[in-house]
Amino acid sequence: MKHPRIFFILTLVAALIFLTCPIQADTGTQKVLYETTFVTNPQWTTNNPSSDYWDQSKEMYHFRIEPSTGNYAYTPTINYEGGSFTFEYDVLLEQVDEGASFRLGFSGKEMNRNKGPNVVTEFTNAKYGQIMWLHIVTPSAKLEEVNSDTTSYKGPSVKYAVNTTYHVNVGYNADTDVVTETVTNKATGEQVWSYYVATQDSLSGMNRISIGSVGDYGTTSKYAIGWIDNVRFMIPVPATLTTPTTQSATPLPTYSIRPTTKATTAAVLTPIPTTTKQSPASGMTAIAALGIVGIGAVVMMMQKKR
Repeated sequence: MKHPRIFFILTLVAALIFLTCPIQADTGTQKVLYETTFVTNPQWTTNNPSSDYWDQSKEMYHFRIEPSTGNYAYTPTINYEGGSFTFEYDVLLEQVDEGASFRLGFSGKEMNRNKGPNVVTEFTNAKYGQIMWLHIVTPSAKLEEVNSDTTSYKGPSVKYAVNTTYHVNVGYNADTDVVTETVTNKATGEQVWSYYVATQDSLSGMNRISIGSVGDYGTTSKYAIGWIDNVRFMIPVPATLTTPTTQSATPLPTYSIRPTTKATTAAVLTPIPTTTKQSPASGMTAIAALGIVGIGAVVMMMQKKR
């Protein structure tokens, strides 16, 4: 193989590598708008302090929810202005009588499960036994909900157990208007149940996390009793571009010209793999790389004419 062809191939490979060097971007992080681990008093507002209160010794928040009483407890105002969000918490249910329900959700000031806007997680004990719910009422009063019984979604019936701590995570994607709830066993990390609801309506107008029985008109003297912990509300932070690092160029190897009578074969170039979800190289970089290729081609053509 003649020296100009070697030079051309090496130049082409260098240009391809130069073209495919991406500009790295951050994947984005979550900004916490509200969080409490109940190590200190969270100063939640309640209309029934004998049932709903911070327990200093346990460093958790106690609840006793009874239908038709309108009891509630809620966080200080969360500065949410719309868009995607995530809220999560831990719950330990000690007792859920038949006809009783534990509810924790993100809502407007009315905190009524029947009136929007709200996104409510529920652990109920009724017709289908001890099952979990994702219940949503949009700002335009559209009700959307799903539960962990097989009659409600495409999956097997899943029931929760008392005296077991669960971690509940709820995420709203404002781009798709989909809300997803995932329940995992806190001790083992095993996923217990997960499903989603497409709201077909953008969520907004909510500013507090609350628990209680507002909007539940069931039989009294039925109780959902237990503890919540590690409550957190977050919104995504847009990804930002980072300055690419400059790498030193590797010098090309030198070759001595040695005539040969063997037939030459075309070199097979291995494609340079590209990385998804990254910004491409700038336009100036592409122009420079193409210029390198052009110079190599001209050199090769000049050698052929000789």
